[in-house]
Amino acid sequence: MRMDNDIEKILFTSEDIKTAVQKLGQKLTKDYQDKNPVVVGILRGAAPFMIDLVRAMDCYLEIDFIDVSSYGDATESSGAVTILKDIDSDVTGRHVLLVEDIVDTGRTLEKLLELFSGRGAASVKVCSLLDKPERRIANVTADYVGLSVPNEFVVGYGLDFRQQYRNLPYIGVLKPEIYQD
Repeated sequence: MRMDNDIEKILFTSEDIKTAVQKLGQKLTKDYQDKNPVVVGILRGAAPFMIDLVRAMDCYLEIDFIDVSSYGDATESSGAVTILKDIDSDVTGRHVLLVEDIVDTGRTLEKLLELFSGRGAASVKVCSLLDKPERRIANVTADYVGLSVPNEFVVGYGLDFRQQYRNLPYIGVLKPEIYQD
């Protein structure tokens, strides 16, 4: 069985994603040219996006990762954010760029913004590949957004359902019968 059979429709092709990443990379290169930011990828979903994004940036930067959980195997965020793996970098006085796959309810992002601001970062900004504003609960927004998505359950290019579909080269809507019990 091919994963493509589980997809209701493709929202963004690999070319759409590549174009969005290149545009973000150009903007971030300009904004961070002389700042040597710590680019923090939020595992696991943001990993493919972050790798492509930093390759599209032409400035000095450092890479780190944080692993947080708010979904588990569910399709809805629990609202409780748990840090599973913290960053190794000291961000005191540094410019931090959080890289997220999708801003959905905003709860995870809200907690991470509080965390990094509390660690004395010079600035904390967010770059998200996807934004789903219809679902926002927390009062947060990404500073840099690649693409806006409708209120549908999306997978691919890092986004998952029960750890599957991350390796799809596009972003698609998962058929409801796949995730509804």
